Amino acid sequence: MFIDERHRAILDIISTNGRISVGEIQEKFNVSVDSARRDLRILEEKGLLKRTHGGAIPTRQIASGKPSKITAKDITVVKENYMAIALKAVSMINNNDVIFITSATVGYFMAQNLPSDIRIRVVTNSIIIAEELRKKDNISVILLGGEMDNKGNCYDAFAVDMITRLRFDKCFITSACISSKFGLSIQKSQAISFWNAVIDSSKETIGLFPTEKIGFESIISICPANRLNTLITDWDVSEEDLTTFDDQGIKIVVVEKE
Repeated sequence: MFIDERHRAILDIISTNGRISVGEIQEKFNVSVDSARRDLRILEEKGLLKRTHGGAIPTRQIASGKPSKITAKDITVVKENYMAIALKAVSMINNNDVIFITSATVGYFMAQNLPSDIRIRVVTNSIIIAEELRKKDNISVILLGGEMDNKGNCYDAFAVDMITRLRFDKCFITSACISSKFGLSIQKSQAISFWNAVIDSSKETIGLFPTEKIGFESIISICPANRLNTLITDWDVSEEDLTTFDDQGIKIVVVEKE
């Protein structure tokens, strides 16, 4: 197989599976680890993919970041790295904490796995997360009100006003993308005030960002990356991306693959 054919095949695999590992390239195309890494470097230089620690993921157009809000369909899809990040976040919660949980898939995984042996209060703007937490006797829930979107979340001025009247020990948030230069970013402007209010009301801000969201930029910046105190990500993130966040004084937590 010619190198151009191999490159096209690599891009086809990434398009289908959402990622490819160096090991997969070695096995499928019978090439050395150096050749596999060189293939990914060449394709990244052409803007056709983004390299990660152990392979590559697709590039994103600015407007193509996947929505981070959960739907009923998302609940049945458990991504290994999303769950690992959620479990690490849960491990950072202490007895009697007041926390905010993001209205995203990783936030739902947190809600599913909150411990039963501590008492906490959870604030959320998601009726899906609130419904999950309603089943837990040790958790008190504050559901932020306002005009609800079609995914069961509230971001409007009513929700922002409620947030300004609250204080959190920790908030666990995410967004469509994060980069060291553009910060946390999203596709739609109506949630900017909401997320900044959440951060302003929290003693500690913890970002939950799988590799797929790191190093990319969506249309609208919410805030600089260094408004995060801690960034939790997964094993596939590139060292280059981590260094740019570390240089801004953000504590980095990388979860390991089981």
